[in-house]
Amino acid sequence: MHAVVVYESMYGNTHRIAEAIGAGLETAFDVRVVSVTQAMPEVIADADLVVVGGPTHVHGMSRASTRKAAVQAADKPVGGLQVEPDALDPGLREWFGSLGDYPVRAAAFDTRMHGPATLTGRAARGVTRLLRQHGFNVVAEPESFLVTKQDRLEPQEEDRARDWAAKLAAGIARS
Repeated sequence: MHAVVVYESMYGNTHRIAEAIGAGLETAFDVRVVSVTQAMPEVIADADLVVVGGPTHVHGMSRASTRKAAVQAADKPVGGLQVEPDALDPGLREWFGSLGDYPVRAAAFDTRMHGPATLTGRAARGVTRLLRQHGFNVVAEPESFLVTKQDRLEPQEEDRARDWAAKLAAGIARS
């Protein structure tokens, strides 16, 4: 079986979570982890599972304006943040706009600030909604992985992402 993990990332946190998810899925799948800018329709066309995630910006999925603000925030000397090479390129919202229907199993994840989702928002909810609108069969509740106020992954989040994906893979392998 073949799985594709599609991610959007600004500072590398979501990229690291996507890689950890890919590692967890390897228990049952041949896995390809790709940035949203590389996720052409042919990349997901033969997938048995597509896992999609991105950072939470202003309570939801990123937009061109929030990606620009994230890059500008990284330019401040205090934060020490490194911006992903494709941070200003179109993100998940635009990617979904280019997709047709895919009757494939799928799951969603995001990275967001540590705190109640009602205060921080959750991009994975919007990702899940768009997956369903494009015919994907969503097989798991959306999952959030947490970052600090300094935009660094919380300790153990990569391990938690690997475990979440391994459980997801095991559930699909049993079905």
